[in-house]
Amino acid sequence: MLHNKIAKLSCLLMILSVLFTLTTPVMSEESMYIPIPSYRVGPYAAGGTGYYGGILDYYSLLNERDGGVGGVKLTWSECETEYSVERGVECYKRMKDRDGGALFFDPLSVGIAIALNEVVRADQIAQITVNHGMSETIDGEVFPFAFPLGMGVPDEYNATVRFMAHLESGDDPNTVDIASALNGKTIVTLHHGSPYGKEALDYMTAMGKEYGFEHVQIEVPHPGNEQQSQWLKIRKLKPDFVFLRGWGVMNPVAMQTASRMGYPVTRLIGNIWSNSDEDVIPAGSAANGYQAITTHPAGVFTKVQDEIINELYNKGKGDLEDKSRLGSVYHNLGITAGIMHVEAIRNAQKRWGEGKRLTAQQVRWGFENIRFDDARIEELGATGLLGNMLVTCKDHVGGHNSKFQKWDADKRQWEIVTPWIKSQAPTDKLYASAGSYRDENQIESRDCNDPQQRDNWKLSNDEPPVPAGVSTWDS
Repeated sequence: MLHNKIAKLSCLLMILSVLFTLTTPVMSEESMYIPIPSYRVGPYAAGGTGYYGGILDYYSLLNERDGGVGGVKLTWSECETEYSVERGVECYKRMKDRDGGALFFDPLSVGIAIALNEVVRADQIAQITVNHGMSETIDGEVFPFAFPLGMGVPDEYNATVRFMAHLESGDDPNTVDIASALNGKTIVTLHHGSPYGKEALDYMTAMGKEYGFEHVQIEVPHPGNEQQSQWLKIRKLKPDFVFLRGWGVMNPVAMQTASRMGYPVTRLIGNIWSNSDEDVIPAGSAANGYQAITTHPAGVFTKVQDEIINELYNKGKGDLEDKSRLGSVYHNLGITAGIMHVEAIRNAQKRWGEGKRLTAQQVRWGFENIRFDDARIEELGATGLLGNMLVTCKDHVGGHNSKFQKWDADKRQWEIVTPWIKSQAPTDKLYASAGSYRDENQIESRDCNDPQQRDNWKLSNDEPPVPAGVSTWDS
């Protein structure tokens, strides 16, 4: 009996250690805390380890090289979510008040983000959803604490349809006549059975009606390792394209099943979460010629990546256990997310001063004033890795740019096959939907045309004005 109790206690302690692991145990007075709601186990671990590994490598680089950001060290702790909404919400509750308070929260999960949309509003903590999230959160008037930075889901759909039209016509995807190229075609969206997979599918259907193609939705239940019935439907439909909105193990299974069913993988186009090395390598030769959208090309080709390797990995301090993943899509996305995080902190320091702890409300303002032009991207050592962004009070996405890449199974590498594609997704419906959300939920929104509401939303009355040269981009 005693041995059984000891075994059960040991098991419980192991579970608790996985659920809440403190990565940086030392907390000094001059530091700023960032929670890491990661997932390093389960069917989506490749995405979690790569993404958060890139973020932590960037934080660690700044701590090692610069002594932090503006003289203030960054600290963090990890909480294992396993990509579960319930665990993600619990991790948020555990971490939000830790070590002086979280600066922001980045859960890498649409489900977790939706569950927390009103929670972060009440707590006045920015929630970051890079390249994903509820589409309406683009509107900073209604969702001042939500930042779907980089590329919104409608942007992804718009760019993908443009790419498909480009494949049909050979014309530039930025100027292609979509209706002429895709009229009468059939496009299947094979999507993950989660809030992420289902997000804004009606926008793709609306594009089908506008441009004359038929859009068919086919769902794959979590986690996606069984797709036989879905691909039997696809084989009967004989669509011109299949758009893969997958995640984790679903993606290589889709490629392998498509190959067995005789569907050409060159007509299987992956979304932003179906574009990684971990998606294609397990599929083997079945992935050869597969193409997917990206905002962060694969490879090691920038100054910031070289610095991470030299300062961390060459000294045994990097976060990734497998160094071969350096330059992988997920790790590169994590680095770009880390750059966005820190740029928000730097923006806030320009207004409130360096060398001291910032508040979550101040950093929220910093996110709303991110501006990455070519000069700033070069200064950060990220040319080619990070696209231009202009985040404003009204536009919390800011980027709307993407490229497409093709997988070469023999060389085991991605090749960029398009220039930057600027999404032309109309935002009027998104803003109207956000307004409906505001009215239905009786949300206190703000007016981005009012400088006071734009620049000082939820800040204390004694906050200093925006300094000259640090004006918000809406002004």
